[in-house]
Amino acid sequence: MNSTTSNTPQSCCPDPSPLQREGDGWRLAVDPGKRFAAMVGGEGWACELRAAELQALCHGVAVLVRQHSAVAEQLMAEESITINHESCGLWLELRGTATSWSLRFLLEPDADRGCEGAWSAQASLQLAMALQHLDDSGTLHTWATRPLGPTSSA
Repeated sequence: MNSTTSNTPQSCCPDPSPLQREGDGWRLAVDPGKRFAAMVGGEGWACELRAAELQALCHGVAVLVRQHSAVAEQLMAEESITINHESCGLWLELRGTATSWSLRFLLEPDADRGCEGAWSAQASLQLAMALQHLDDSGTLHTWATRPLGPTSSA
């Protein structure tokens, strides 16, 4: 685990520097100083998210993983399940079996963009853990409530 030399808890004084995590088939980059504070990606695609959209993604994935965990032991080996969650214009889907699942999302088009993406089962688990770590660090809420980065005036 990468750590800074500071003894100050992150939740008290969030590090405004960019963060990037990636693995096989997934990518998460966060830069709270930009208008689009995050980029999520998968095999051959990427999508920029505002801080509030990233917060909705973190929350939504956590909800889906909890719901899956709650019913997984009741599923027979050959059974599959699909669970959906929608919040703040972000639709999420977890689809799989008791032991393996994948994620898909749709950011509903608004005035300037919309996007859609999906992750394999292996990438979904790793991405979910990275999003949970980001959410647990306490910095996500601070970034989502911080004023937008540099903006241009018309």
